[in-house]
Parts: sequence; structure tokens; C-alpha cells
Amino acid sequence: MLVIEDEVGIVDFLERGLRAHGFTVRSALDGIRGTEMALSEDVDLVVLDVMLPGRDGHEVLADIRRAKPMLPVIMLTARGEVDDRIAGLDAGAADYVTKPFSLSELAARIRAQLRMAAQGATTAVSGGGIEADLLTRDVRYHGVPVALSTTEFELLIYLLRNQSRVLSREQLLRAVWGFEHDPGTNLVDVYIGYLRRKLRQAGSGREAPIITVRSVGYRLDARD
Repeated sequence: MLVIEDEVGIVDFLERGLRAHGFTVRSALDGIRGTEMALSEDVDLVVLDVMLPGRDGHEVLADIRRAKPMLPVIMLTARGEVDDRIAGLDAGAADYVTKPFSLSELAARIRAQLRMAAQGATTAVSGGGIEADLLTRDVRYHGVPVALSTTEFELLIYLLRNQSRVLSREQLLRAVWGFEHDPGTNLVDVYIGYLRRKLRQAGSGREAPIITVRSVGYRLDARD
């Protein structure tokens, strides 16, 4: 994602915090450079401050809407007035966050926007012999239907969207359950076990493509 914000301290705070939540973050310190990066680089979401040197956030937003109408933009501002929020949303912002803000809440809003963007772009994800439909919530493993609970489905989708990447237990706990790090819980391991068992049953004994990475977490093997 791209953060366009002119206050260096806030940029540092956002970069560190959002990376800890599992996001890849780039940043620009003014509206001109921010516009260039948003339009020329492959970014999946923009966090955009309203008050910027060079070009203000509303001008940047207008350019993004013209060139990349499907790119989600979350406006970030110290202005808390209702009229300001309405103006930003009417101009095409996907969401509006007022400073000061909770980093966990911002991360949750970002995840929500990325989910909606992904669902708008495609209704299916696949990898490792697994096919999942985001609308019908149908899952198949090598062509055989697999019945999953809501939580199992959300966990599988997150693994599929990050296939071949090693995901820590903390990342999975935040992404699927919305929890911060809790060393006392084994929720992730329990649900990985559920997924593996159901996929193995559907695959007539074929092992599930969910690989344990010792002392770290899990990885979905994308090879069919």
C-alpha cells in the first residue's frame, strides 16, 4: 500500500505499525510525489492525508479516481467535522479516518477495503489444488467439494491469497480473528488442523497443501 503523509513522525508510526500488521508499505511526503507513485506504481490501497504540501489530498484523490477508479483510498486527516468527512467520501474516498486514531482500527479498515476490492475484482481464488468461490463460499479440493465453517473458510482464503508466503501465527490470528498477539492461544493451530483433515478427506488421503514452517507459522504450497 501507499501512505501519502507529510508529517515524518506519523509516516514512521504508520510504516512500523502497518508492517507489524503484515502489510507492505511505501510512502510519499507530499502530494506531487504521492500522485506520481499512486498512478505509476502497483499499489492496492492508498492512505491519504488531506493537508499536504505541493497538492492537497482532495486534488490527489481526484487524479486517482480518474486514472484508477477501483483503487481504494482511505482519507486521513485532523479535520473531524462532518462536512469534511462527507466531502471526502463524496469525492470518492472509500473511508475516512480522523486523527488521532487507533492503529489497530486503521489496520482493520484497510483489511476491510482490501477484501472488498478483491471481491470486486474476482470471485474465485485457487492454489494447491484448491478452488474457492468468494460469493457462493464453495470450496473444492481436486474437484471434490469441501464443507467448511465460516472461520475455516476465512482462514483458507487468507492462506490462498498469500500462497507461497510464510505467515506467522500472529499474522493469521490478526487477519482471521482480529486478535492481537496472544501467546496463550492455540486457535490458529487448531483450525489449521481442521482444514488439513477436511482437505485430506476430500482428497482421498492426499495431504493438504498447508505446510508447517517450524517456529514461525504456515505456508500454503501453491503447486497443484
